[in-house]
This record gives sequence, structure tokens and C-alpha cells, in this order.
Amino acid sequence: MERYGLILIIAMTFILTLNVYVFAQEIKLGAGAAPVENVLKPVKEPFEKATGIKLTIIASGPKIALIDLEKGAVDAAAAGLSFDDWMGLMKKEGAEVKDPSSLQQVTIGKDKIIVLMHKDNPISKLSKEQLKGIFTGKTTNWKDVGGKDMPIIVVWGKLIPSTNSLFIKHILDGEPQTKDVLEATTAEDIRQNVVSNQEAVGIGPAAVVNAAVKSPETPEVARPIILLTKGKPSPNVQKLIEFIKGEGQKYIRQ
Repeated sequence: MERYGLILIIAMTFILTLNVYVFAQEIKLGAGAAPVENVLKPVKEPFEKATGIKLTIIASGPKIALIDLEKGAVDAAAAGLSFDDWMGLMKKEGAEVKDPSSLQQVTIGKDKIIVLMHKDNPISKLSKEQLKGIFTGKTTNWKDVGGKDMPIIVVWGKLIPSTNSLFIKHILDGEPQTKDVLEATTAEDIRQNVVSNQEAVGIGPAAVVNAAVKSPETPEVARPIILLTKGKPSPNVQKLIEFIKGEGQKYIRQ
């Protein structure tokens, strides 16, 4: 019996050691909604399985992600906007990067911004003019755009500023969104709020669409998804980049 007990202890020790070894290395990556939903979540499990490197995704939004990168709290930062737009966002938010030339960028995907509605909303198509009316607050009832007679609830995410700014630029022609909104945080939170309210409408990355919501036909708004590192990517981050551009493509919604 003692022999079997010793064997069991050795086996358990081996398993625990193996588990520690499997994730002995880790990548911490801060990111906005677009890279999280479209790229990082889909590749996380297969990347970890293929490399033994743990991928910790911190959905903090592009501002905090880049601040964390500057502080060395994360290994990389990712967002759904161009490098110049990202730097412009940081300046606008009072967190201007002191030395942008120290940052190295790589494009890891492309994101399409979509409109989210409750699955029971009968509307199948919205024009730019109609979207502009809805999101600026000029159109307040779904019947005015061919839907049911019910008030429109605009769901707006605080932690997706790059998504918001691109939508405002291309669909609202620079006009600010209505202030009468149901405030949310991440893209996932926006979807949950739309699921819970038949009158709701919001925006987010294409990857958040599932059977619980619908996305009407709208004018296309797309953007690059880029990843930033301080100087040259670390070997582990480089492995992640290569995985995303290679085998990871079959897990990413195009």
C-alpha cells in the first residue's frame, strides 16, 4: 500500500509540475474591443495549446492599454484604429505619448463596425441618414425608420472610444452622439444591454454578433486592428503575431 501511495504522490507531483510548465510563460496584452472580440479571444485557446504560452487579455480599452504598455505593465497593446488615430486619441484624452517613435506597430487584422439590434426588431436595413438621426437623437421612435411604434434606446459604450470615434466620423459626419443613452462599458456589455431591451440599438465590432442579436444592413465602416510594442516585440509576442497571421487565421471571423 505504501508503494502505491508513493506512486500516486509522484504522479500527482508530475501532473502539477507539468501544468506549471505548460504555462510557465505568459503574455499580458491590453486591448480595445475590436482586437479582443475579433482576434484575441478567437486565437487564445489554440495559441496556448500550440505554444504553451498563456495569453492574458486585459480588455481595458485603447487608452489604458497604451498607458499600461508605457509603464511596462503589459507586453503589448492592441486597438482597432490606425497608429495616427491612436496617438490622436491619447492626446485628446490627456495621456499623450512622449515618444511615439519608441513604439513598433504591426497590423493583426481588420474590423468592421456593425449596428446591433434586438433579434425581434423587424428592421433589416438602415441608411446612413437614418443611422445619423438615431444616434444623434433626432430620431427617437422606431416607427420613423420603418419599425414598431416604440422609443429608441441608444446603448453607448464607454470603453470602446476608437469604435465610437470612427462611427461618429463616418456615419454621424462628426456630430456628437445623443447624450440620452443607456450607458455601457465594453462591446460585450453593449450586446447584453441590446439583448435585454427590445427598443435598444448599439454599435460594436462584427465579432460580437450572435444568435441573441441581429445586425441590419448598413453602410460599411471598417478599420485596421494594430498591435503595439515598446521597441521590438519580445520573442513570445512575436510568436503570437506569427500565429495570428498564420494558423490563427482559421479561427478569426473575417
